[in-house]
Amino acid sequence: MAVLAEQEAVFIGANKRTGCFDFNYCNLTIAYGASNNVALWKPLDPTHHGAYDTLKGHKADVTGLQFVPGSDTLVSIGEDSQVIVWEIKNRKYESIQTIFLEGGLVLNCLALWKDMIFVGANDGSVKVFCKKATSSEYTLLQSFTVAQGFFPTSLALQKVEEDAFILAVSGTKTNVYIFSFMHKEYSNETPSITLAATLAGHENWINCLSFVCEEHSKNYVLASGSEDRYIRLWRIKLNEQIDNSDEDETKLVLLSNKQYKFRISDDIKVAISFEALLMGHDDWVTSLKWHPALSNGKQGKDTTKLQLLSSSADTALMIWEMDETSGIWVCRNRLGELSIKGASTATGASGGFWSCLWFMEGSIQYIAAVGKTGSIRCYKANDEEAMAFESVLGVTGPNKEVTDLVWSGDGNYFMATSLDQTTRLFAPWNTNREGTCTWHEFARPQIHGYDMICLDNLGSSKFVSAGDEKLLRIFEMTHSVAKLLKCFCDVDISGGLAESASLPVLGLSNKAANEQLEAGEAAQSQQDAEEETEQSERTSNEDQDDVLAHLEIPPTEDYLQRYTLFPELEKLYGHGYEISCAAVSPGGALIATACKSNSAKHAAIRVFNAANEYRQCVQLLEGHNLTITSLEFSPDGKYLAAVSRDREISIWKVEDKVSGTFNLLKLTNKAHSKIIWDCSWCPSNTLGSFLISVSRDKTIKLWKVTDNDLDLVGQLKTNDAATTVASYKPNLINKKVIFAVGSEGGSITLYSGELKDGSIETITELANHITPSRRVTKVSFSNKEDDSLLLLGAASEDSSVRLYSIKLE
Repeated sequence: MAVLAEQEAVFIGANKRTGCFDFNYCNLTIAYGASNNVALWKPLDPTHHGAYDTLKGHKADVTGLQFVPGSDTLVSIGEDSQVIVWEIKNRKYESIQTIFLEGGLVLNCLALWKDMIFVGANDGSVKVFCKKATSSEYTLLQSFTVAQGFFPTSLALQKVEEDAFILAVSGTKTNVYIFSFMHKEYSNETPSITLAATLAGHENWINCLSFVCEEHSKNYVLASGSEDRYIRLWRIKLNEQIDNSDEDETKLVLLSNKQYKFRISDDIKVAISFEALLMGHDDWVTSLKWHPALSNGKQGKDTTKLQLLSSSADTALMIWEMDETSGIWVCRNRLGELSIKGASTATGASGGFWSCLWFMEGSIQYIAAVGKTGSIRCYKANDEEAMAFESVLGVTGPNKEVTDLVWSGDGNYFMATSLDQTTRLFAPWNTNREGTCTWHEFARPQIHGYDMICLDNLGSSKFVSAGDEKLLRIFEMTHSVAKLLKCFCDVDISGGLAESASLPVLGLSNKAANEQLEAGEAAQSQQDAEEETEQSERTSNEDQDDVLAHLEIPPTEDYLQRYTLFPELEKLYGHGYEISCAAVSPGGALIATACKSNSAKHAAIRVFNAANEYRQCVQLLEGHNLTITSLEFSPDGKYLAAVSRDREISIWKVEDKVSGTFNLLKLTNKAHSKIIWDCSWCPSNTLGSFLISVSRDKTIKLWKVTDNDLDLVGQLKTNDAATTVASYKPNLINKKVIFAVGSEGGSITLYSGELKDGSIETITELANHITPSRRVTKVSFSNKEDDSLLLLGAASEDSSVRLYSIKLE
């Protein structure tokens, strides 16, 4: 069987780091740290919506990355003590050098020149790597400590004269440390780096630094942003430009007009002075970027005016420039959110920005920023002078481990839960180009106060989910989101849908808009309440509905957080510990759930049914001794299978599919030799009911289920511990069951199983560069019936949600 597997989409959020975000003009690519991956996105290419590739190499979270100036070479650092150099080979980025630093160091920040890499580590040191003339690889030349009790969090490197450099270092003190040295590119000499000045003025830790050259005066300006909410500008003058009027050492010098003077060499004198204080942010300043025409030599902006972009934890992006009349730096433009300090995703706010970029394509300007949700917001301005920015499509995706993924009943879209406390809905945007579509996040049904663990569908418009708490919640799609899916994706959703939903401040339960309004008016008089509630309800519903109805592109991050929530209908109680898994029977009549457990008392399955509106547990299914890791109903609804950490499989027969009466058919004794992570039923067929189980013992087992027994009919050994399995449910293909298995190491493999003799064969293993870099937590096939093209969704611990198209020939 010939197979072609391609990655259709990857949704992965950015790390919440200040130096994990960079743009390269050579290939018009943005690179950002995403868990332990480096993700790549082409924001100017209309065919690349969102990340198109993830680079594997780091074993822990990426903490910083940067393109080498003037080239497409990329350098990344991480919490795994590794420095990795990437270059394009065969039209793809590949690792050409990995430098491992001993001592278990966490690398925090980096700065680059053509042949130099400076890396700040959590031992307080700055490591210096150089590429010598006789070698194509970087070599660690030296390491120096900035100050006692100091940890660097930001580095900035600037070449000021031929072979003369200035390195600015900031971190966990209120000073900016300036180092100077001479260095000839690609030489074999070790640069002599000396502390030249200590710039005082900030009142808290300094998060970001950025240099720029002022073309008309040949002066340099250094911007520093701090947790004290202020931005300070420092002017750097060289040689004859230095003002020598304050050479008298007896003259009183204030902090504001003090000059820090030093020499880089006998011929190069430098003076640094405080230039301006920028006030306007209400929280930490996290990132600074100068106008791209000034900071990038290829753009050639013919202007002497300095412009600076800043991002902050107060959810604002500000563009600063000097007022020509007064000489005072003012905010010319503000983007982002208007929110209060301390706002977070739990209240529907963005929670601030961690990093920003400013780049150009001709005269068109773009600003991109990483928020606390992991999304990358993107803004575009066609008029360079007016600078009227509008929001355009960016990148969305989870920024922590993705725990579960489930397709809709018709297989047209899927939802995923994550430890970033969200449930997200992904669907295809049917564009005008014939036969093409791109996948996007279309809704954020749940923004929760707990880490999300599992979910399953309850019909076409409802789903049940569980977070890291002892209860489950049932949600229903809103009318506005249903219309959005119909408009963009041609997906029809039926059911009694609410108009809209919102999450109350300090609340965990999404409420329909009319319920919110009724609760808010409860304390008023009856007459006033009725009048105001009616008016407010009508206005609120129309406003929220119209916002989505008038979208011309899929919703961006601000719309996803505010207008695509689903209202909560019910809560399901009864478990004594955090929920571990849940499954819904075909038709949505029964819900089976289990929780974490180290004893038989709590390792029981609770069953809820729709007849009593899910409110009460109708039956307790006991038998396992440890946490049940996976539950699944057979496609015909006749059986329920459960697998557990106790290495046992239990099969329950559903005697009544409405009331929820179950009988235990079989409880195996050590079905596997290690933890059983997952199971999946094979599609309905004339040979009977079959179940596939996978385990940490590196085996796949195929079982035949009857009303009398559970028989092992086939098994296959795997190269890695198997963590999840899913079969293609609509039907057998060529009289065989097709199923996918995810592993502990991140690989995904397709298999075929012959039900008559129990033989299992490997079809193909997905290419390494398109699979996750960490444990695969869930794989799931779409139920669309197309035997030649299968859609497979995969969730992973590397915080990615991936979609694959699999063509069978």
